[in-house]
Amino acid sequence: MATGLREGMASIAQKGLLQPKETMSEINKKTNSLYIGIPKEISFQENRIALTPLSVALLINNGHRVIVESGAGTGANFSDNDYSEQGATISFHKKSVFEADILVKIAPPTLEEIAMMHKGQTLISALQMGGLKESYLKALLNKKINALCFEHLRDEGGILSVVRAMSEIVGATSIFIAAEYLSSATGGKGLMLGGFTGVPPTEVVILGAGTVGEYAARTALSLGAEVKVFDSSLYRLRRLQNNLGSRVFTSVMQPIVLSKAITTCDVVIGAIRANHGRSPCIVMEEMVMRMKPNSVVIDVSIDQGGCFETSEVTNHSNPTFRKHEVIHYCVPNIASRVPRTASYALTNIFAPILLDIGDLGGLTGVIWSKPGIREALYIYQGHLTNKDLASMFNLPFKDIELLVVSNQ
Repeated sequence: MATGLREGMASIAQKGLLQPKETMSEINKKTNSLYIGIPKEISFQENRIALTPLSVALLINNGHRVIVESGAGTGANFSDNDYSEQGATISFHKKSVFEADILVKIAPPTLEEIAMMHKGQTLISALQMGGLKESYLKALLNKKINALCFEHLRDEGGILSVVRAMSEIVGATSIFIAAEYLSSATGGKGLMLGGFTGVPPTEVVILGAGTVGEYAARTALSLGAEVKVFDSSLYRLRRLQNNLGSRVFTSVMQPIVLSKAITTCDVVIGAIRANHGRSPCIVMEEMVMRMKPNSVVIDVSIDQGGCFETSEVTNHSNPTFRKHEVIHYCVPNIASRVPRTASYALTNIFAPILLDIGDLGGLTGVIWSKPGIREALYIYQGHLTNKDLASMFNLPFKDIELLVVSNQ
């Protein structure tokens, strides 16, 4: 009886051994490995880089390849070794970098750089419509480049993600610049930006209640300054007050009130942007002449012509000049003053997009599923897909949504 029981149990165990076993399946296998190139920026005083070493490591861990031109990260204090340690290939030849399938850079490529690109390549960079030339567009169209301008990239909430990030940085940095030039060490009036017990606070006037103005006001208030914000839009002024969570002086652009505020303040930040064309000139020369000696003017809008009549473009090597005893700071690319911080902000936007391109089977899959990226695409497979650019240069226009549907 015991023998039969043992034989029966042995038989059951034998059958159990014959049952199919679970197997470990490969997880997260990529169907589309990308080859990403990061060239060195040659644009004047452009110190930012599109991808930081840690983002490069993330891309490589997800099965992609990254090639970085030697010295590309130097301006933001990232060494070649920082990138090579994360698995990137370092190239001493620009042409090798431009052989990658996807190029990610800050400034638009020059005509010489476009000549090194190959047909069907994907480009992610700035567009800088203000200085755009028809020859640039035609060079990209002839090579059927898929080009995205990061100024038009929108996130899930419809926010212009790169513009917003850079504006936040520029707004906060403008106040630190003002603090620097108020110091007597740089020829200023010897004031500390802010205030403390028994000493009147520094007065800061901000023109524009957009993102730059909001972050300038936030930073100035945190330092203890007295802040006055002017804008032509009540909606933007109300939004700024709600976002700051504190009472701040706000006013529409009333000439008498504005003139009084500017002539008595210590710092004026010009942060008025135009949707199209030149930014409006708000502060006339006669108003600047009435400002207190050694006051500081920072014209953030100088890349659109400036909102001070006395503004002239300067650069990071020679950032200021004096006019009517007022210190003027008119550098167009303020974000490059803090390139490492700006690079971290940019990489947080670009790295997820590149991962999506790999995960969704290529660029077509991304622009099909993400309207915010589709809106940033201005050339696709040799067709100009931005209506404003087509009108500007009288070139044929193709609707991107129709092009994408036809490829599905």
